[in-house]
Amino acid sequence: MKLHIKNMVCSRCKIVVKSIFESTGITPVSVELGEVELKNDIQESKKNELLKSLRAVGFDLIDDRKSKTIDKIKTLIIDLVQNKNNDLKINLSEFLFQHLHQDYNTLSNLFSEVENTTIEKYFINLKIEKVKELIIYDELSLSQIAYSLNYSSVSHLSNQFKKVTGFSPTHFKNIKTIKRKQIEDL
Repeated sequence: MKLHIKNMVCSRCKIVVKSIFESTGITPVSVELGEVELKNDIQESKKNELLKSLRAVGFDLIDDRKSKTIDKIKTLIIDLVQNKNNDLKINLSEFLFQHLHQDYNTLSNLFSEVENTTIEKYFINLKIEKVKELIIYDELSLSQIAYSLNYSSVSHLSNQFKKVTGFSPTHFKNIKTIKRKQIEDL
């Protein structure tokens, strides 16, 4: 049995979700971003207890098909931006098609309908938040950040950064008082 979990975005989320399952007396077979696989079905009372514990820390169970698809899209894009963005050798629409085996137009319409933003804007916002993170860490040059996030040039990164934030990356680096957004708020 697979349960789909909303708002799982990082490896720490996997640890927290696994801990919640185990504290509820349910031992998962595997815990991945957005998914927990169980050996057996769980009783309704256990499921309600689990749901309460998950919601207490910002997670939720996903039941309907549309929500599962949206969550899969978000999980794929978050993983792409956080871990594999420079490995992307195809465009985003082809990437999603290959992973979800659904027409991109269908995915895009569904995402826009439910999230009130496009997949592309969501992807760009995630990338800009990652750029902010890397600028704040101050370990990479802007050229290295552009390369690591698969931007064609520093100029492209700077233009997109300014369009989204209203600041140039250099100005952002100098003021550092602007808070980053949490992934689930994008």
